[in-house]
Amino acid sequence: MATTEQRGAASTVESLGIDTIPDEERRYTPRHIFWVLFASDLCFSVIVVGWFPIIFGLGWWSAVSSIVVGSLVGGLLLAPMGLLGPRTGTNNAVSSGAHFGVAGRLIGTALGLFSAFGFVAITIWTGGDALISGAHRLIGSPDGDVARGIGYAVITIVVLTIAVRGIHLLLLVQQKVMAPLMGIALIVGVIAFAGHFDAGYGGSGTYLLGTFWPTWTLAALISASTVISYGPFIGDWSRYISPERFGPRPLLLATGLGGFLGIGVPALWGAYVASTFGASQTGVFIPDLVTFSPGWYVIGIVAIGLVAGCAQGAVGLYGTGLDTSSLIPGLSRVQATLTIGAVAAGFVYIANFVWNAQATVAAFLIILVVVTTPWMVICAIGYWWRRGFYLTDDLQVFTRHQRGGRYWFSAGFNLRAVCAWVPASVIGVLFSAAPPLYTGPWANAANGVDLSFTTAGLLGGGIYLAALVLFPEPDEVFGPAGRRGRARPAGVRVPPPATPSAHDA
Repeated sequence: MATTEQRGAASTVESLGIDTIPDEERRYTPRHIFWVLFASDLCFSVIVVGWFPIIFGLGWWSAVSSIVVGSLVGGLLLAPMGLLGPRTGTNNAVSSGAHFGVAGRLIGTALGLFSAFGFVAITIWTGGDALISGAHRLIGSPDGDVARGIGYAVITIVVLTIAVRGIHLLLLVQQKVMAPLMGIALIVGVIAFAGHFDAGYGGSGTYLLGTFWPTWTLAALISASTVISYGPFIGDWSRYISPERFGPRPLLLATGLGGFLGIGVPALWGAYVASTFGASQTGVFIPDLVTFSPGWYVIGIVAIGLVAGCAQGAVGLYGTGLDTSSLIPGLSRVQATLTIGAVAAGFVYIANFVWNAQATVAAFLIILVVVTTPWMVICAIGYWWRRGFYLTDDLQVFTRHQRGGRYWFSAGFNLRAVCAWVPASVIGVLFSAAPPLYTGPWANAANGVDLSFTTAGLLGGGIYLAALVLFPEPDEVFGPAGRRGRARPAGVRVPPPATPSAHDA
């Protein structure tokens, strides 16, 4: 339930950047993390994830198992990322500077930027298609490339408007509008397509990767990657939660469950409706959805594309605009958000009118999970290794364009983490397969079963742990008790050291 203060904040443009959120502003609870993950995902940019297993050739129950397993694995990996924001009072990219170094936080920023470009583009693509295809069937309006270009522009404008206003409006829209409206729309959709649904649907008989298990693994990875893509963004919301009021357990539960259900539920809906299309589908999800939908339900499709899609796209765009603005002097959060949104919209036009949109989206999701997973594993291990202790002032050194502090390490980079993430990501990409755009040289090492995701995560975590043992970090990053002591839970309260922790460059 939104408080009076939160409703008031939603009526204005958010003024806070990625500096530490003051205690008096931390009015949110773990429940807000769950809702931002669950409610914002009841949209076509996530529903399309459930279409992939069907279009890849899997049957209904195979699609269900790939979605459930992928979402569950993604939720388990995502859960620890909800712990950083309350302890640091800032977003996850800046928080990662405690482990990668204050300059090494740029890795998290780049991952967030990469994720935002992709998912905002998917939102614009699916939302625009729903708007134009739905209007064409309802009122006979044009349905060509020009009309779709206009539809993409409409969705872009709405997404930008929500993202520019900030996190408070976004959360209010999700709780008061999206969750109830989209929940009803999806439930009614189950009824709308029930007449053509067959739980015994066995798939097309032709698997994308030739055989069952490689294709099933690819489908599961797409679900996992969609959950994992929220890793760089969780801190955007969890930084508004007080570590004094909420411990790790509710944060882990809210983040993990929100990721699992937030992706799993709409993706299962996507697989459900896609399994009813039959052999006459064109292979383009939204137009096929509109074509095979009962006429009375088309308005629901338009609502999901316009209302839900816009709010979901604003989630990634908001966080990336927030982080990018901190790196460029004189660039405000609003300006950064507008710039990134414009670039993402440009990507949509190229992907839809020049490239194969389906192949582009699938390849993006696979590469995303490969490079983001080791970063998340390293951050989670770092949190556990330091027992949740962070010095908030020292984390902001790079944001203030200064040098020094306890997280400066070697020229701003903690080589223990950086030298774990780089080879893990590179080797993971070499194992990955995202046909037809990219197939790594080692993609067939396990008879076509994708090993990229697990290899990257295990390798990154293993190298980082070995580096922490062989090259111990300085005692000062563990708090007053040192490496062997137990840092105080209220690590965010510890003041900077007596000598300045940062000095002008």
